[in-house]
Amino acid sequence: MRRSLADWLRWQQTLHPRAIDLGLERVRAVLQRLDSPPPPGRVFTIAGTNGKGTTAHYLAAILAACGWRTGVYTSPHLVRYNERIRVAGALATDDELVDAFEAVEQARAGEALTYFEFGTLAAMWLFSRAHLDAWVLEVGLGGRLDAVNVIDADFSLITTVAMDHEAWLGDTLEEIAAEKAGILRAGRPGFFGGPDLPAAIRSHATAINADLRVAGRDFGYTTDVDAWHWWAGRDLRLADLPLPAPGDNAWLNNLSLALAAAAESAPAQFGPEPVQAALAAGPPPGRFQRLFRHDREWLLDVAHNPQAARALAARLARSSAPADHVFVIGIHANKDLDNMLVPLAPLAQRWIACRAGDGAGLDPAELATRLATAVSGEVVWRETPAEALALAVAEGEPGDRIVVCGSFEVVGPALQWLRWEPAA
Repeated sequence: MRRSLADWLRWQQTLHPRAIDLGLERVRAVLQRLDSPPPPGRVFTIAGTNGKGTTAHYLAAILAACGWRTGVYTSPHLVRYNERIRVAGALATDDELVDAFEAVEQARAGEALTYFEFGTLAAMWLFSRAHLDAWVLEVGLGGRLDAVNVIDADFSLITTVAMDHEAWLGDTLEEIAAEKAGILRAGRPGFFGGPDLPAAIRSHATAINADLRVAGRDFGYTTDVDAWHWWAGRDLRLADLPLPAPGDNAWLNNLSLALAAAAESAPAQFGPEPVQAALAAGPPPGRFQRLFRHDREWLLDVAHNPQAARALAARLARSSAPADHVFVIGIHANKDLDNMLVPLAPLAQRWIACRAGDGAGLDPAELATRLATAVSGEVVWRETPAEALALAVAEGEPGDRIVVCGSFEVVGPALQWLRWEPAA
């Protein structure tokens, strides 16, 4: 009997003794046997501490509006595994994923792949057989040794560099930047979209002769009351673009980066029309996503490190709603909770802690204890996100504004509980 998608995913989690085992040798060996070549000259790889998914989302939307059939690989997912792999705008079906997993297993030849590596190879197999015009690949962790980096990118994008995943990437910003710089390729365009270019990225680009473009120097944007204006080089200008929600600098940095890569790769098709079409399609889910359910406003954001928490806090502070919120939060045990709470603490009147996922999530009772020492509002806890959301409704009032954050493994279950489904 053929395995179901759920059976395959459960089995993949048992295949390797470690959830994360950075390195390219295993993936490279299996990819060679898979015979899944990318489209010549049209592979985009995206690394960075925050904003990778948003950048991938808008870049793919712009390329689609330019007429390109594009494959998009992102992680993690929110509600369904299928969200990780989009083929020409559509989620990969269960049957397509099972076909891909069977192909990877046949090519594996005993290699102990991680869950992420198995899925990455499956995405490449599907993309290659769909004969797409372009691949957009989001790095899972770091860059240099991430499975996605087994493919030589034609266009390398780095969104931001901030402290996160120190156990794997290093204890300083420059060490982390050096890992992300590993996606750059000699003689090919690379783009950095953050506000401050780390020396490690600059020096690596110089050492390998990558064609590095830097936000604020080679491309960028300005804003006014109700529009933004993008530029690249001396001559390329797109004026009076509609401001997307939330439209702050963190968001526009990602958009500007996506535009820079799209303009470089598709100069004949690029222009205001495809950009406006991409903006009209809306933001990706789980990034300051607003829903109205149970007579309440819900804001769901996957912010899970201090840099992302600062962006979330700034967006909440600028909003027209009252400053006091109910927070439902769960985080992984290895995250920098203390520095995440610094910007968020003044914004909440009540905190409900829960567990983020089954394995890596911080115990909710411990999370509640740590919250109680850092915030002034009431703190309670429940084991699961669903129980925490139910409590927020049961003990709240119609019109409450409830913020759900801290992890994909909190926002995803929250979206399920709120009966949200990803677009097909």
